[in-house]
Amino acid sequence: MEIVWIVLAVVVLIGLFLWATYNGLITLNTRVDEAWSDITIQLKRRADLIPNLIETVKGYASHEKSVFENVTKARAATVSPEVLAHPAKAAKAEGDFQSTMKSLFAVAEAYPQLQANQNFLSLQQELTDTEDKIMSARRFYNGGVRELNIKVKQFPQVLFVGALGFKPREFFEVADQAAIQEPPQVKF
Repeated sequence: MEIVWIVLAVVVLIGLFLWATYNGLITLNTRVDEAWSDITIQLKRRADLIPNLIETVKGYASHEKSVFENVTKARAATVSPEVLAHPAKAAKAEGDFQSTMKSLFAVAEAYPQLQANQNFLSLQQELTDTEDKIMSARRFYNGGVRELNIKVKQFPQVLFVGALGFKPREFFEVADQAAIQEPPQVKF
């Protein structure tokens, strides 16, 4: 009779462990999904600001048509559903977008009257604020991915989480590592 109680106690403990592990994984998975949603919201906010910024710059530099087209294409790519479904594709689109935005601001620098335009300065400040929010959302997302990946890869969970449908998630990483290796050049 004692053996039956011992076996029953072991089964109950294993059941409690599986229950707690499963609920913990569901919680972490939901946090990662929420964090990714936060990133997409901020990307959409930024994408909504870009047309206004382009129109403001166009008023001063209408002959820079290729710059405006490139920024518009890069903007569309960052909020495309196909791209937003995969962190690696989103990181690549982000890198492309950042490159095109540099060219837009280079054009803006060539026009001192544009630099004094209150609308342009306001849009530039909103864009900076949004970029800060995107960076914060990325950190939150990557923190959630880290926690989920640790839980999924730890023993003994690694033995059964795949059967429950859980797998490690991708971090939101810089696509072009070479671009961040060199410090930015500041010239006055």
